Amino acid sequence: MIGILYFLVVILANTLGAISGMGGGVLIKPIFDFIGAHSVAAISFYSTVAVFTMSIVSTTRQVSSGRKFNWKIVSGVSAGAVLGGILGNVTFEVLLKLLTDEKMVQLVQIILTIMTLLFAFLYTRYEWRSFHFRSVVAYIICGLLLGFLASLLGIGGGPINVSLLMLMFALPIKEATIYSICTIFFSQLAKLITIACSTGFARYDLSMLIYIIPAAIIGGIIGAKFSNILSAKRVTFVFQLVVLIVLLINIYNGYQIICWM
Repeated sequence: MIGILYFLVVILANTLGAISGMGGGVLIKPIFDFIGAHSVAAISFYSTVAVFTMSIVSTTRQVSSGRKFNWKIVSGVSAGAVLGGILGNVTFEVLLKLLTDEKMVQLVQIILTIMTLLFAFLYTRYEWRSFHFRSVVAYIICGLLLGFLASLLGIGGGPINVSLLMLMFALPIKEATIYSICTIFFSQLAKLITIACSTGFARYDLSMLIYIIPAAIIGGIIGAKFSNILSAKRVTFVFQLVVLIVLLINIYNGYQIICWM
């Protein structure tokens, strides 16, 4: 029953994630938290696998459709995302050890996620001034921050990816969503490698991947298709709608944890 529920959640989340450039984890993580069937570490792992799978499918579809990439941006941001992904996962494991109660770790994740959600919504809603950074150093710093937050929060990429790319490099939203998905691929790859080389996968119920991986593939295919046909205005609408929904879910989850404490 839980597997089927996860399957449906991942399809919906990854479809919206591929369209908006958020990666799906920003929905998967809080919804899985709400369901409460697995530990914080397991949920973070499942979200990572789902988003990583989606990023492969979505990027492949974008390339095959003839989409052009600025490979200087892709390589710079992705290089930073790899390092950021490793640092984020290390920080997550440190938090699990320091805050022996998993609920506290979950609360830290929720607070940071809410902060990124508010930034993302306000930026796209009020169209704040953008910068035009074009140096490799700027690309790497951007990727480092995005990879760190994506890995630490267990949300794959989240709304801050698109918003920060638009802010730093003055990219239109549809272009930012594409580079966001590329960044997600490298940050989540780094996280999975870090897990494999440190704690390993034995502590997770890997049977859930039978539901999660196929759902992630389906969501990535559907999302990439809609991403190509929707206008920038529609993509912005989807982005803002998802941000508001996830914001409400996180606020509710945070409230429940505070009441439990």
